[in-house]
Amino acid sequence: MEELQRAYSRLCKESGAEPQEAVLQRLHGLLRGRLDLATQSLTLDTCRALGKLLQKEALLTELVLSDCMLSDEGATLLLQGLCVNTVVRFLDLKGNNLRAAGAEALGKLLRQNKSIQSLTLEWNSLGPWEDAFATFCGALAANSTLRQLDLRNNQISHKGAEELALALRSNASLQQLDLRWNHIGLLGGRALANCLPSNRTLWRLELAGNSIPSDVLRAVEQAMDRNQDRQATVRESQARAHILSKEVQHLREEKSKQFLDLMETIDRQRQEMAKSSTLQMAEAALALSEQKARDLGERLATAEQEQRSLAQRQAKEHRLELQEAADRESKLLRDLSAAQEKNLRLRNQVDELERKVKSQQEQLFLSRQELTTTSAELKMRAAQAEERLELEKTRSRQNLEDAEHLRFKEVEHMTRHLEESEKAMQDRVQRLEAVRLSLEEELSQVKAAALSERGRAEEELLKAKSQVRLEEQQRLAHVEEKLRLLAQARDEAQSACLQQKQMVADAQARASQLGLQVEGLRRRLEELQQELSNKDQEKAAEVTRVRLELQEQNGRLQAELTAQEALKEKAAALERQLKVIATDHREALLDRESENASLREKLRLKEAEIARIREEEAQRASFLQNAVLAYVQGSPLRTLSPPK
Repeated sequence: MEELQRAYSRLCKESGAEPQEAVLQRLHGLLRGRLDLATQSLTLDTCRALGKLLQKEALLTELVLSDCMLSDEGATLLLQGLCVNTVVRFLDLKGNNLRAAGAEALGKLLRQNKSIQSLTLEWNSLGPWEDAFATFCGALAANSTLRQLDLRNNQISHKGAEELALALRSNASLQQLDLRWNHIGLLGGRALANCLPSNRTLWRLELAGNSIPSDVLRAVEQAMDRNQDRQATVRESQARAHILSKEVQHLREEKSKQFLDLMETIDRQRQEMAKSSTLQMAEAALALSEQKARDLGERLATAEQEQRSLAQRQAKEHRLELQEAADRESKLLRDLSAAQEKNLRLRNQVDELERKVKSQQEQLFLSRQELTTTSAELKMRAAQAEERLELEKTRSRQNLEDAEHLRFKEVEHMTRHLEESEKAMQDRVQRLEAVRLSLEEELSQVKAAALSERGRAEEELLKAKSQVRLEEQQRLAHVEEKLRLLAQARDEAQSACLQQKQMVADAQARASQLGLQVEGLRRRLEELQQELSNKDQEKAAEVTRVRLELQEQNGRLQAELTAQEALKEKAAALERQLKVIATDHREALLDRESENASLREKLRLKEAEIARIREEEAQRASFLQNAVLAYVQGSPLRTLSPPK
């Protein structure tokens, strides 16, 4: 650990920076290859030094850098150091707010590093940067060592989920993927569910908190269950293969031991035969060998007879076993073909049910869209009706106010005009009264003058009778003309008063008409309000009717969904039964194959033992023959015995 501290300090001094005390303490307390720098604020120089240190360090297997507030440049320097590292198995980068540069550096790490098996990227921001996240997903598709990936709370959208789906189609090593609490949605969930049939290694996929429908989640769970079953069967087959390899190794060791024991016995026999050099022992050995030769001849004949009978019996048994195995194999093949046909039918039924489910889901989606559109249209219509009602209200209120204001102005104008005309008429009547009074005074004065002048005229009657009469006639004509003018003016004033009264009556009639119009407008407003209430009632009735229809449709769809779920459960039960039948058939075939292999092995061992016995007997016969020949050649009776 002191070497790590010294290397870190040396790298910091080379870059012209002081080493961080917290990093030195963590390097000093390093346990079992785990370097924990969580919640430590790492500077850029520290990241550069750690990146260089990780390029050559061979002791660290776990690196924890969670909540270190790494900058983009610092994270890039650290990940560049890890690209050439071949020891680190676990890397934790939780809560570092990695963005586009971090995603590209992670993609480079996944392409070049061949040792990291677990990568934690929770609470970062990789999802919003689509191009950088696509680079990361492309590197994930090419990676072959990563087993576990944590991408929780990374703001991954449906486009990012589609990139991940493309990566999962090509990846053949990832087993666990956590995508909880992102923004994947319906489209991203469907993309992930569609890519899972192409991936046979991923057996754990977490998608909670992504607004994904339950049917997509169930499809993902079913795919995960299939992959888990496949992984279990692969592990079981690997365990069986390991056990069989151990048994084969054990048999090989036993065979090698038996061969060594046989060679040792042969060596001992050779040594014993070399030691027996005396004649007595040779004679005894000769007699014994002759006896043994006879015994061995008999045993060889019996052994050959037994071997032939055994070979015939074994051949017969082997033929019977082969016949039985062929019958069993044909029966199993027929059962397997029937099971495959049944499986194919079930798969066709499952595909048909899935198509029906998809069609019903699409119908449900379309009905939901229609519901949303109808509700939006109803809301829009209600809003438009309310807006029209408000406009009608404001227009009628404005018209009423304008009519009231106009009526008030007209009444005020008419009253003001009537008052002015009345004042003018009163002034004119007063003036006319004054003129009449003045004329009456003049008339009285004229009468008085006439009376005085009459007296004088009587006196001067004779003199100026004609002149007076003419003057009186002229004056009377003038007075009559004035009186006529005054009567005409009085008549004009009376006609003007009548006209003013008629105008007042007309104004009052117009005011009454305006009142009637106001009453009509009020009644129209009440009728509009009544129509609006009727429309509201109709709208409410329509909305309740649409709700009831939608509820009925939802009920029917729920019933269909329950029926489909029951069919899915039946299909899953049939698939499980088919799997059980297939596993039973596979185990029976494996048992029969193992029995055939054991019988073949026994037959081979018997044949090897027979061959070994034959070789031993042949060697012993050759040894005896050589001994007899040697004894005969060395005996003194050889000269007396006639040649054969």
